[in-house]
Amino acid sequence: MKQEAVVKKKKRTWKQLLRSRQGQQTMIIVAFSIIPLLLLFMFTYLPFGEMIKYSFYKMKYVGPREFVGWDNYAALFTRKDIVGALKLSLYYIVGAIIQIVLALYLATILSMKVKGGNIFKGFMFFPYLINGIAIGFIFRFFYTRGFVFDTVLQWCGFQLDNLPYWLKNQSINNWSLVGTSVWRYFGQNMVLFIGAIMSVDNTLYEAADLDGANKFQQFKYIILPSIKTILTLNIILSITGSLSAFEAPFVITSGANGTGTYFVVMNTIAHTNQKVGLASAMAVFLLMIIFVVTILQKLFFKYVFRNSGVDDESVSARRKHKKDMKRSAKMQQKGGC
Repeated sequence: MKQEAVVKKKKRTWKQLLRSRQGQQTMIIVAFSIIPLLLLFMFTYLPFGEMIKYSFYKMKYVGPREFVGWDNYAALFTRKDIVGALKLSLYYIVGAIIQIVLALYLATILSMKVKGGNIFKGFMFFPYLINGIAIGFIFRFFYTRGFVFDTVLQWCGFQLDNLPYWLKNQSINNWSLVGTSVWRYFGQNMVLFIGAIMSVDNTLYEAADLDGANKFQQFKYIILPSIKTILTLNIILSITGSLSAFEAPFVITSGANGTGTYFVVMNTIAHTNQKVGLASAMAVFLLMIIFVVTILQKLFFKYVFRNSGVDDESVSARRKHKKDMKRSAKMQQKGGC
């Protein structure tokens, strides 16, 4: 009888299997897995593969294609506009570092009990919620000669004739655009840092106070090692974002007067000059730069925090020890009763 039941169980058809509970669960899992993967392949990996293929051709959006091999990639190092755009990214990288330092400094202060701290956090985070195109138009008006910024400086005693053209003077216009980028993304970094700092175990601060550590030592040996994951993430996002800056220079100056970033130049080459193959090679090359920079940053922070006094394992061990102490105290109280 048992052998017959086993045989019957093995001879179930596909229709019976699909109607069973186990078959329906399998179908649901496969459906929920295949649909997102299919959409990801169609709208991400397939276009990316096509872009890599286009980078080896001399072509326009419409018309014949000519295979040129590595000529498009060689042109990246010979064209002055592309090389200049890569050098221009250094301005935004410096701005990203300043942005991270300011965000970390204010986040450390605001993580403590400060009067009006929540209102200040809201004001600082608000620019990140504004659309990038709208911010571009705001700062285009802000930097225009004789308008908002110049008016505020005149209130402070400066003469209009002594002030530079913030968007035309090539010695200062890129710093003006970098200031726009810092103003927009500063609040996001600060809020992420505040969340990470407030998650640090308070017993670490108590132990540091007993050992006589000052606030700077607590920041160096407790806060920094404890938020190293968020710190690394913010720096990676900020520097990769600085390499792909587009909205502010495109809307405010349209890349004029030496403000054309890598993405602005790539947009001009692709859509104005119709050199799709060269623009595709620029996109692939930028992806390689971002990939290398991300790896180097991870290795750098791994080296910096190699001797950190606080790591994830020590924090979890302290928390577990604290919970065990509370449990033992409760058990003693119950035993005493």
